[in-house]
Amino acid sequence: MTLEEFSAGEQKTERMDKVGDALEEVLSKALSQRTITVGVYEAAKLLNVDPDNVVLCLLAADEDDDRDVALQIHFTLIQAFCCENDINILRVSNPGRLAELLLLETDASPAASEGAEQPPDLHCVLVTNMSKHVGGCQQRKRSLIHIHRSGRILP
Repeated sequence: MTLEEFSAGEQKTERMDKVGDALEEVLSKALSQRTITVGVYEAAKLLNVDPDNVVLCLLAADEDDDRDVALQIHFTLIQAFCCENDINILRVSNPGRLAELLLLETDASPAASEGAEQPPDLHCVLVTNMSKHVGGCQQRKRSLIHIHRSGRILP
């Protein structure tokens, strides 16, 4: 490994950390404002009814999910719909971390302590319009959109 390759790797890691921090903040604000839709089918329903209100689509899959043909078909259809409706898409390769971010708030609720029949489907997460007064969060969202357009994938 040359010094240039090492430096480029450090810059990429640093940038991915910033993306992760921005995504964490956006998800935290969206959770508190209840502007998150979780699940492939729930996301498809929302996209069909109100696509203009969706600002971010997260598609989460690990290596095992890459072999799930049905899930990949759903992803392809959701991505096509999002592109057609100018909805920003981020691919997340660590669904476990996404689950941690999304389930922190729900673990404290009484219903969560009783136990759910099935874990939530975190393969697709939609963030809908958040209130305009959340200035810092809006800036983070713009950063995520910029990174999305540059073709980055979250670790």
